[in-house]
Amino acid sequence: MTDLSPTAHDAPWLSQDQLDACTNVARFAANELAGDAEGMRRRDWESEFWREGWDACGRFGIQGLPIPERWGGGGATALTTIVALDALGHGCADNGLLFSIGAHMWSSEVPLWHYGTDEQREAWLPRLSRGEAVGIHAITEPEAGSDAFSLRTRAVPDGDGYVLTGRKTFITNAPVADLLIVFARVGQGEGPFGITAFIVPPDAQGLEITHLDKMGLRTSPMGELALDGVRVGAGAIVGQEGRGARVFQTSMEWERGCIMATTVGAMQRVTEQTIAYAKERRQFGQSIGKFEAVAFKIADMKIRLDAARALIYRTGVVMDSGKPFTSEAAEAKVFVSEAAVQTHLDALQIHAGAGYMTETGLERAVRDALGGTIYSGTSEIQRRIIAKHLGL
Repeated sequence: MTDLSPTAHDAPWLSQDQLDACTNVARFAANELAGDAEGMRRRDWESEFWREGWDACGRFGIQGLPIPERWGGGGATALTTIVALDALGHGCADNGLLFSIGAHMWSSEVPLWHYGTDEQREAWLPRLSRGEAVGIHAITEPEAGSDAFSLRTRAVPDGDGYVLTGRKTFITNAPVADLLIVFARVGQGEGPFGITAFIVPPDAQGLEITHLDKMGLRTSPMGELALDGVRVGAGAIVGQEGRGARVFQTSMEWERGCIMATTVGAMQRVTEQTIAYAKERRQFGQSIGKFEAVAFKIADMKIRLDAARALIYRTGVVMDSGKPFTSEAAEAKVFVSEAAVQTHLDALQIHAGAGYMTETGLERAVRDALGGTIYSGTSEIQRRIIAKHLGL
């Protein structure tokens, strides 16, 4: 099968350590996460979280890649993390598992790493990095989606703590979470003012978590939180009271910069699969890849793959430089997500009837890809961010 990975070509923009990370993760994924097509189909239909795959990634060090070694992580740079996740996405077809890992890293580990107290970091980051605990953050509400800072969940001071009341929805990992970072408003501020991030245990009195069913990424559990007088101590605050908006923004910057890395790997996998099929499938006396209608679609798939990889790797370079990367992350997020949808649709079309069947995994991959244009900020939100950076 044609190898489209960066290690198959001259890649002067990657260091030897980054190329080694790509190779090592690819080997790990091939050995421990690939080859279970029937189990993958079953988990998809039953919306089952693959805990064994999660634990294997934790033991290998995936969840802790960017976290400093002091707190139990791998201390990888942003670019190295992206390269490794790219390779993971290529080797593992369970896109829901990959999405859960990304959400865990960017929405729970990053806030604690950047804003947690040493006590909070010591208590949680080593466990989160090893995959022994599953983390989430909860900001989205029924009336506060893209307009996240219009949230209505309240945190009322009560003695030496706070009482939280409200509702959160579309929360990835909620049904399996061991750590919840819940955003609530303290006081009467509006917009980002007064928002505070709180650590809430999943077994807190007054908290109810229900499962939500969805179209794609079905092996990534999603839930809704109902908080009815949930009490937490003052030590549960991540960062400072009233400064939760910055905690959320940092999380989103990392998420938008990195979460599509596994999608690039998935694009490589489906492109390689389609090239192999186009060479083997014969119609009218020749392989279908000889027909321009097919060959040109595959050429476009390759162009999108290379452009997607270049954009997301560029984001990692800017992140590591210490410069602002909001616009670069938005560009990568919107392009990769939309390119992935088109690439998977093209792959399904080329496979024709076979692609429409569940056995190839393509119909599932299409459903999974569609979510990328919505989660972590819709494509419209990303374009708004880019336009703002252009002074528009």
